[in-house]
Amino acid sequence: MCHVCVMESVKARMLSRRQVLTAAPAATVAAAGLAAGTRAIAQAPGRIVDLTYVVDAAFPTWSDPPGISIDQAAKFSESGFNAFNLAVFEHTGTHIDAPLHFSADGQSVEEIPVENLVCPLCVIDIREKADADDEAEVTPDDLAAWIGRNGDIPDGAMVAMNSGWQKHVATPKFIGFDDNNVRHYPGFHVEAAQMLMENTGAVAIATDSASLDIGSIETFATHYAWLPTNRYGVENIANLDQVPEAGATVFVGAPTHRGGSGGPARIIAMV
Repeated sequence: MCHVCVMESVKARMLSRRQVLTAAPAATVAAAGLAAGTRAIAQAPGRIVDLTYVVDAAFPTWSDPPGISIDQAAKFSESGFNAFNLAVFEHTGTHIDAPLHFSADGQSVEEIPVENLVCPLCVIDIREKADADDEAEVTPDDLAAWIGRNGDIPDGAMVAMNSGWQKHVATPKFIGFDDNNVRHYPGFHVEAAQMLMENTGAVAIATDSASLDIGSIETFATHYAWLPTNRYGVENIANLDQVPEAGATVFVGAPTHRGGSGGPARIIAMV
């Protein structure tokens, strides 16, 4: 190519770049509204908190352990790599209750809309009540008190019970069987679930105990009220004392096995 041709080509590219840069501010303004959510998530958080338990065969489950078995299929010393076979009960460790868990035709776990897995986190602290009563419940009064301090519960929120039950996770009290083989631990009162359904856009409730309902309940009233509406639950959430009662965002790493009633989930909070 001749020198003149090269120079003309360079000028053309420079002009094109200058035009792009000139137009950039306007394009940025036009795109600001569309990209606002993405930019907010992309900004570095002050802290990242893991709200997930590490599980093994000894982790307490509602239906008795083991909820998971791990068998080594390949050893590094023999094969040059490690690999394991897992057999996992869906409702083990920190896990999701999909709507299908307590309904005939609700969403299975892979059908939960992905936009419902990134949630503003609202933490309802009932630790004082739970210290006095093993079956303390999140009630409408607790929700109203939270709203009085923090404003309305945001659309798409996960509302999580912090009963302090995590301190019992390594003890028999976590499931809380009494002498009559009845379980005792905290949960959501069905009227609190109904209040959330009727007055907020919350998509998930979560407990730091083994169930959405208190331990002794046999009707599973909260499960049956909440899940069939295609909202989901999280049980055995951890480390709620490390996040504020308002202002954090949670990312729920839901499993995607087809037709599942739930499954272990990695849940991470950005604070």
